[in-house]
Formats: sequence, structure tokens, C-alpha cells
Amino acid sequence: MAAPRVLVLPYPAQGHVIPMMELSHCLIEHGVKVTFVNTEVNHRLILGALATGDKELGGVDMVSIPDGLGTGEDRKDLGRLTDSFSKVMPGELEKLITSINADGREREKVSWLIADVNMAWAFPVAKKHGLRTAGFCPSSAAMFAMRIRIPEMISDGVLDERGWPKRRGAFQLAPAMPAIDTSEFSWNRAADAKGKPIIFQLILRNNAATHLAETIVCNSIQELEPGALALVPDVFPVGPLSSDKPVGCFWAEDASCPAWLDAQPASSVVYVAFGSLAAYGAAQLVELAEGLLLTSRPFLWVVRPGSTGEQHLEQLRRRAAPRGRVVSWCPQQNVLAHHAVACFLTHCGWNSTMEAVRNGVPLLCWPYFTDQFLNQSYICDVWRTGLKVPLPPGAAHGTGLVGRDVVRDKIEELLRDSETKARALALRDLASRAVGDGGSSRRNLRQFLGLVRGSES
Repeated sequence: MAAPRVLVLPYPAQGHVIPMMELSHCLIEHGVKVTFVNTEVNHRLILGALATGDKELGGVDMVSIPDGLGTGEDRKDLGRLTDSFSKVMPGELEKLITSINADGREREKVSWLIADVNMAWAFPVAKKHGLRTAGFCPSSAAMFAMRIRIPEMISDGVLDERGWPKRRGAFQLAPAMPAIDTSEFSWNRAADAKGKPIIFQLILRNNAATHLAETIVCNSIQELEPGALALVPDVFPVGPLSSDKPVGCFWAEDASCPAWLDAQPASSVVYVAFGSLAAYGAAQLVELAEGLLLTSRPFLWVVRPGSTGEQHLEQLRRRAAPRGRVVSWCPQQNVLAHHAVACFLTHCGWNSTMEAVRNGVPLLCWPYFTDQFLNQSYICDVWRTGLKVPLPPGAAHGTGLVGRDVVRDKIEELLRDSETKARALALRDLASRAVGDGGSSRRNLRQFLGLVRGSES
């Protein structure tokens, strides 16, 4: 009996690749063959990072298709990237499926497409070629529910036809869900003025195609988001996902981090990381560095490649020493699981949020764009496992300035807050139960695996 082969298609960004790679490893462990489809640029980044670390992808077959942008074009401009791949990738995906399934070897043919719900345009392509389809939501269930409810939000007068808020103030989609300001809807915090309509139209197209998925799983926990999941009963949480295999990082991980953490006292280290896209100016990085130094605590700070100039990065490294350590990328799940880590200063990306939940780490929230403000609302207002960094006007996009004294004071406030720490530990236990024997996520994952493996022939 041949094992089924699936294509896995993430949105072409680091925060989407990682959880879908974790899901892919889980599929492989249960006898499913996985072909992981990256854009050509991301494919090269991942292979380059793996070569540096001398690692392999644990049985994941990596392939790539073009995103339509040329060499050197700015792929951090999500509006430009979205406009390009929306035109080019459907045809390229179709050619890939045709090529794989035309080789005459029945056991190598693709039977499923598991696509990021942000790439739901791929479902009609898959159906055209007889593939079964499943969706994967890499964000919170609340984010997915809000996206799906855009037509109702328009008819209720919350949004206009372009996705812009028609009124200012707090908005809550349903009880037990986080509230956010209407200025912080993710589609209006994802790009510049030119790119926002492109992002919004992609969401509407994806919404229209989502019904073609036989099932949708998300990287969340039933008990963590009951209000949101009640609005989308066809979405099944299987998180928090994790893997001890490489997860498709775009940059090589600094292998010295574990040893450095081993040398620090328990619950002493401030871990600082802002993900793969957040960008802050040199002045803000200086204020952050000085604020960290003012705490008189050891800190591990990820400043990813390309986020600041090499000369400035070297200055930050020298200023941080000897108490702090600045690295370009690190094994974040291992860092957050380390007994030396006391708190996490974060952009509130969903992967980072779930990794902190899994390890019981309190959060200091500094969101930058997209769904990060909604995630901050969960952390600070619903779960109460973290505090907000007070942002001046414009700080969310790197133009305002958060001073060093603010950084120091909020870190100290968080680390003095024993109740917040206790709530973070309670969520850690909740997550452990969810993925353990008989847990809600374990049951959902088993059901999903059974669906995919049921296509064996």
C-alpha cells in the first residue's frame, strides 16, 4: 500500500514556513510523503542556512517555483510580493503538479494539497488536477475568524468596501475574543498605502476559495481560543506545533546560544527577538540596547541579518558585552525552553506567542504589523500573561521612538509580576495537556492524519 504524497504550500514568509514545516515533519512521522513548495528565493535561503549548519530537512522533499519578482526586488514589501505571486504562482503550481504526476510512477503522484489559508487561491488549481485539499492556518483562530467575517463587518458598518474602518474605537468580534482598536485590523497594518488594497483583495479571494478545503487545521489550542473557535467550527486546532528537526529557517542559527544560556543563572535572561520582518531604525535599536543594559540583567538579543548595517550591528555587539549577547538568528524554541530565560520581549508573531505559551514564558509585547496587535490583545487582555510596551504615535511602523527608560521600566515591571508569571505557567500546563495523550490537539491531529492517510491506495 503506497504512502500518500502531499504538496505543502506556505505563504512565502518565515512565520508561515516554520509551522507548516513542523506540520510536515509530523506527517512524515506518520508515513506521509511531503513535497514542500517554497518560492525560489526562500528555497535558496533555507538550503543556505541548512548548509551552514550541516543539517538536513528530515525527509521533506524541497521544491520551488518562482514568485514573479526579479533578483534583488524587495520581498519585504508584502503588497508588491502579493501582487506578483498572485499573478505568477497559480500557473507555476499547476505546472509543478502536472510535472510530478506525469512521470508514470503511481507511488510518486501527489494526492493532496495542504495550503496556507493565505494561499487558498491554490485550492482551485489542486481540484482541477484531482487533488484533495486541506487548509492550514498559521495564525490565531481569532485572526482567521475575523478574516472570514469581513462581509458581515462591511454590512454591519464596521468596515467600508475597501476594508477601512468606518468608526474608531475598540472592536470585539464575539465574547471571549480579544478586542482590538479598529485602526489595527491586520489587513490595514500589512503594507503601505499602495499595497493595502492588494492585501485586502487577496484576503477576499482566499475567503472565496476556502470552502474548497475538506478541512482546516490551525496552530492553536481549543482551550486557548474557545470564543474564536466557536465562530469557525470547521477549523481544528492541533497546536502548539513543534519539532526537533530543522523547520526551514531562512538564516543559520547561532549554535553558541545554548552554551551561553547554560552559563546564566536560572530565570535571569531577557530574550529579545522581533521576527523575520519587523524593522526598526538605528536610533530605536540604540534606545533598546541602552534600556537592556539599564536593567543590569543578562540578555540574548536576535538582530536578524539585513535589519541594520553591519557597522551598526558590530557597535551593538560591543555595547552589549559582556553581559548581553547579540546574535543574528537562534533556535528560538530551545531558547524559550531554557531555564535561564525569564521573559521574552517580542513582536507578538503567532509562532513566538505559541512558543512562549508552550514554555510558560511571560511576554513584553511590542507589535509591529499585521495580526500582532490582535495577538497582543490575547496576551495582555485575555490571558494576562504579558505587558504592553507603551508605543508613541508611529512606533508600530518604526518611526516613533520608545526610550531606554521605558524599556528598562517595563522589563522590571514584568519580572516583578509574580501573578503574570503564574498565569504563563498555567498556560504552559494547558498546552502540555492539549498535546498529550487524550488532549484536544492530539485528538484533532490524529483525525487529520487519518483523513490524509485515508487516501492511500
